[in-house]
Amino acid sequence: MATQRPDVIHCLHHQAVDMRRPLKMRLRPHSIRGRDTVLATIFAAVVLTLLATGSDLVVREHYKQQVSNRTRIAATQVTSAVRDGTLRSPIRQSVEGADYLQVIGPDRRVRDASAKAAGRPPLAPLFPPANSRVREATMCPAPGGGCMFVVAIRVTNAPDSPVALSASPLPGVLLGHHLEYFLAGLVIALTGLAALTTWQVVGRTLRPVEQIRAQLAEITGSDLSRRVPQPTGQDEIAQLARTANQTLERLEESVARQRQFASDAAHELRTPITGLRVNLEDLAMSPHDPELTTSATQAALAATDRLEAIVTDLLLLARLGTSTGTVVHQPVDLADLVSTELDARHPAALSAPDGRRPTVSTRVGADVVVDGVRVQLARLLNNLLDNAERHTTASIDVQVVRDEGDILLAVTDDGPGVPDADRERIFERFTRLDSARSRSSGGSGLGLAIARGIANSHGGSLTLDDHRPGARFVLRLPAHRHPGDDVEAG
Repeated sequence: MATQRPDVIHCLHHQAVDMRRPLKMRLRPHSIRGRDTVLATIFAAVVLTLLATGSDLVVREHYKQQVSNRTRIAATQVTSAVRDGTLRSPIRQSVEGADYLQVIGPDRRVRDASAKAAGRPPLAPLFPPANSRVREATMCPAPGGGCMFVVAIRVTNAPDSPVALSASPLPGVLLGHHLEYFLAGLVIALTGLAALTTWQVVGRTLRPVEQIRAQLAEITGSDLSRRVPQPTGQDEIAQLARTANQTLERLEESVARQRQFASDAAHELRTPITGLRVNLEDLAMSPHDPELTTSATQAALAATDRLEAIVTDLLLLARLGTSTGTVVHQPVDLADLVSTELDARHPAALSAPDGRRPTVSTRVGADVVVDGVRVQLARLLNNLLDNAERHTTASIDVQVVRDEGDILLAVTDDGPGVPDADRERIFERFTRLDSARSRSSGGSGLGLAIARGIANSHGGSLTLDDHRPGARFVLRLPAHRHPGDDVEAG
């Protein structure tokens, strides 16, 4: 059995899918330009057709009324002249266009006529009865060809009254359908012009959109520095281009941060992995040396602990960025949290790098309850305490107070402080300002980044305030709203 080419199968598949779509969807243009042009064409055709129909009716009615008025006036003048005895023979034309005038006697014979109607039989077989003095009719074909509008008026109501006939040739606009053909051609021409104009205008309007689409299609993850063309003005397309460029800028910054983070993480992980490898190699080379075995094992365990701590911190940072809307917040008393965490910390943990134990003082206010995750807030507090212990000289101060609708938790040390230029940089991942925060001191460079991430995930902020000497980290979180707060506020 012969096999079909893949491209043929793909084409047939798309044709089959397209045939399954409703006929309305298949006939619908795929592009906005095409849809707008079709809609504009239909709208123009409908409007122009209505206008043409109305114009046709108005024009025809105008000419009919014009012919009717002059023919009636001419007949009326003839009847007046007959009654007054002032009618001349041949009858003179008194109204332009009413060229055919006759006076018909009771015997239905022509008694008098105008020059053009002389020698002709009655223009029309119209003889109004006594109770209806006026009759009108259109004669097609008329004597001599064409069509005529004829008006017959009795001179008097007497039974033997003569009748005045007046006839006017109908203008060409009322004969045949020439006017309709002209209007139909005009409608088609104007509809085509409207379609062409819409196609051009919409195409020119959407040209920046196509340029934006083409530029976005060429942008890849390896090169996010390119930007879409941004037209001038404040219209929707210009706003779309600006929004796209802002999105690309944020995406470029995000990718740059991710790449830097991956580089920093790889650099941080390399040190404990290298130490672990060295220690394992020492154990492999001297498996029977008890002293070397003990020291290498302890060093390997220390490297493993550091490696585990870095990986744990990285996982926590990743979760903070993705689980904001899925974590259930509960009321947490920060006063109780501070007391519990300080009591739980081993005395050896509260010691400066030189071995001296700093004094820890606390100042805790009343009603300092926030909504949050207690485990994460405890991690934030311990990270701030760890940072303060590594840099303090003699004392650490922990303060929890209420500030209107917020709760402030401040951790202050009396160490060397942080330069103004680095106040924001210290919250970046893997940031170490000096040798006091080297890898050997136990800091991973992620503590403050994690602390700020926890603060942000709780709808708060973590900042470094002005304080001399030392550093003062301030956590600001929204206070817990009690059920009766809204009622009292109202």
